[in-house]
Amino acid sequence: MNEPGEAESICRDILAEESDNQNALRLLGLAITDQFTGGASDRYAEAERVFRGLTSDYERIYHLGILQERKAKAQLHADRPPHTVYPIFVEAMALFEQAEKIRPANNDEAILRWNRCVRLLQSRPMSEWRREIEDFDAGEGPPPDIMSGAKGVTG
Repeated sequence: MNEPGEAESICRDILAEESDNQNALRLLGLAITDQFTGGASDRYAEAERVFRGLTSDYERIYHLGILQERKAKAQLHADRPPHTVYPIFVEAMALFEQAEKIRPANNDEAILRWNRCVRLLQSRPMSEWRREIEDFDAGEGPPPDIMSGAKGVTG
């Protein structure tokens, strides 16, 4: 559809009649995240609430990861400093790792999303991601495997 406002409206109509419609909840959350700009008007809490309504553990965790990934990407596009966005990518990747552990057979979505986050992080020098992080917490760094590369997928 490529019109997140229209998709959101349709999902709200469906949910008004069938409040636990999982497909409508999933698409509503995605439509909201498609509208992220990295600004104060982004509806992160609303998207999170929608995704938390998903009954499948895998779907809930996976889509919460998408929320964090899209939040981070929107903030980068809004010219937020990379070091302030880095922790959001780390959270997205942690959620994708959780989803990977409970994914349905032959479902590599969480791995592919994790890999995309790695590639986004690798697209800039690590010094940009870490600038000023040391000022906040000198004792912690990124998990060691985040920057090491992409994961393999199953066939």
